Amino acid sequence: MKKLALHWKIIIGMILGIIFGFIMNSIDGGKGFVADWIAPFGKIFINLLKLIAVPLILASLIKGVADLKDISKIKSMGLRTISIYIGTTLIAIIIGLSIVNLVKPGDGMSKETIEKIKLKYADDAGVVDKLTKASNQKSAGPLQALVDIFPSNIFKSFVNASMLQVIFFALFVGICLLLIEEKKASPLINFFDSLNEVVMKMVDLIMLFAPYAVFALLANVIIAFDDTEILLKLVQYALCVVFGLALMIGFYLVLINSYTKKSPLWFLKQISPAQLLAFSTSSSAATLPVTMERVEEHLGVDKEVSGFVLPVGATVNMDGTSLYQGIAAVFIMQVIWPEGLTFTNQLVIVATALLASIGSAAVPSAGMVMLVIVLESIGFPEELLPIGLALIFAVDRPLDMCRTVVNVTGDATVSMLVAKSLGKLNEPNPKNWDDNYEEVK
Repeated sequence: MKKLALHWKIIIGMILGIIFGFIMNSIDGGKGFVADWIAPFGKIFINLLKLIAVPLILASLIKGVADLKDISKIKSMGLRTISIYIGTTLIAIIIGLSIVNLVKPGDGMSKETIEKIKLKYADDAGVVDKLTKASNQKSAGPLQALVDIFPSNIFKSFVNASMLQVIFFALFVGICLLLIEEKKASPLINFFDSLNEVVMKMVDLIMLFAPYAVFALLANVIIAFDDTEILLKLVQYALCVVFGLALMIGFYLVLINSYTKKSPLWFLKQISPAQLLAFSTSSSAATLPVTMERVEEHLGVDKEVSGFVLPVGATVNMDGTSLYQGIAAVFIMQVIWPEGLTFTNQLVIVATALLASIGSAAVPSAGMVMLVIVLESIGFPEELLPIGLALIFAVDRPLDMCRTVVNVTGDATVSMLVAKSLGKLNEPNPKNWDDNYEEVK
């Protein structure tokens, strides 16, 4: 009997998790049961993925750069990667702004609804936390993002999972390995090659737990929704975001089909486990090990390319987040600051959202922090910021789940485009967790 494919197992786990969450929501003590006995398994799964993210980036990027044998190839790959990422992010923002200006989801929202949302969420700890983080990031200075790339203590960067610092260190080590004699470089290169293989095997083993983990994660998400009336009031705004994200995935599929000549359906099937995990975890950083495994083994992208493109993408490529920021900023203005809806302000939104996406952390709800910066860049009244965030706070988590899917899909798409342009797109060679099990059992 043929084994059920991993993506189907994950989908079943997601569906059962949603159903279970709704059932527990309607039972006295159900929320507490999920929080105490179900949610921890989802946290364990995310912790395991985060555990291997840093060693995977370090090993794959150092080995990939060292294998290039030519420093000029690093420049070529880097320029192509960043250029495509900037291009797709601009398209995402334009799609978002086009939809929100055509549909106008903020027009016609009643004052009673606005007041109810304000009373419920404006002073919420989550909203206050986002405003505080945005204020801290803004006060850090214009070049702080550049300064943050260069670590003073790489072990501290490992502990804090500071991805850009880890990427810089890995590139630095890889380039230095190219600049020394091959016989002296080869022991370290072989070490990182072995480390990469071990970590990829860890991904295979961790993914055996994925269907059960997404059950726990989705059940925990469902019990957090406690005001269906407000959710229904925001459904038009939410649908605008989801429709825009769907268009963005459609754009990726067109690129895949037209440039790499691969079937869009085949691409979706191969990358779907990473997409489903992105939806469940709302974190492209936590999903990164799975994304790398799917892209290398199931899409055929060479390790030299995936080891560079994907870690960079998880940090700087936030197409879904950028699209959401465009829609959310204009929606908030439509509701409480319509006089700010000028063409000039929308151009500023495009520029700021593009820059903000590069600095946006690959963790849940970071998009709301960057949204505050986007709104402040157009002179949005400071006293209205808590109300603006409160308007969209109720539906932020489900939309965050959706936009993380787009972020991860964009990373995989760009890795295929760059690989194809460099002649590094090979035939897929998937591996299983038990490939060598018979030899050691």
